[in-house]
Amino acid sequence: MSHVRLQEVRVFAPATVANVACGFDVLGLAIEQPGDEVVARLSSRPGLRIAAVTGDGGRLPLEPERNTAGVAALALLRRLGRESEGVELEIHKRMPFGSGLGSSAASAVGGAFAVNRLLGEPFPRVGLLPFAVEGEAAADGAWHADNVAPCLLGGITLIRSNVELDVAPVPIPSRLWVTVVHPDIVILTKEAREILPREVPLGTATRQTGNLGGLLCGLHASDYRLIGRSLQDLIAEPHRARLIPAFSAARDAALSAGALGFSISGAGPSVFALCEGEIAARRVAEAVAAAFAAIPLKATPYVSPVNPRGVHVLSER
Repeated sequence: MSHVRLQEVRVFAPATVANVACGFDVLGLAIEQPGDEVVARLSSRPGLRIAAVTGDGGRLPLEPERNTAGVAALALLRRLGRESEGVELEIHKRMPFGSGLGSSAASAVGGAFAVNRLLGEPFPRVGLLPFAVEGEAAADGAWHADNVAPCLLGGITLIRSNVELDVAPVPIPSRLWVTVVHPDIVILTKEAREILPREVPLGTATRQTGNLGGLLCGLHASDYRLIGRSLQDLIAEPHRARLIPAFSAARDAALSAGALGFSISGAGPSVFALCEGEIAARRVAEAVAAAFAAIPLKATPYVSPVNPRGVHVLSER
């Protein structure tokens, strides 16, 4: 519990890769860049208000009840019985919309984390999870923590139950790197969920369960070959891949360049590869970006180790 009365807090909430191929809605990891910045400051004016949003092209609402960061912050204030507390938010979007990188989750996490810090940390970090999930749900209509949890807690996170928000950290192998490439198109999460089947054949579910178990075992044991064999999504990727131009070419390029495995980040259109070491990760980034450029489609690569910190304070006073 912090005893210093803060006036302003600025935080950074990182992008995330959800699903991680075989972990649909139950597995996610944080990366270093891109991300959102959220500022929370005390105000003499009662209640929560959003003073500014930048980087959104005017698309995001300023009403706290309709903004992911605002919804998350309001949920926290209501739980504390402090809805009349004078708090002002600024949201600075530093990542693309509809990118499959957890943009809504980053804003929601940033809003909850910054306000919690501003008020002296009445909740532990993990205690912010329900507020942040509520904020993201306001954007995509689904209650799942596979973006929110790694953004909030850092690292690789398994969500045993989205209903109970029962989450567990997964070990990060020391040489594991992540390559993410964002092609310059937009896929909204709601639309990407609508094309998924409501039922999955038993054989498919069994194979997917084996892949998820194999991936978790591989991560625990730093067994990069097992990680690679397990990075196969049999449920969402076959349906969502057709929304991403040149997906097959990008996957072939990644695997030829040395990726352990390759799939769609969240709902897409961003794609990701897990790699052993930085050199391989950068080589894969070049190969995947070139595959998109060939059609031609502009694509932005991001290369980083798994981000162990998650959301964190940039400055405070």
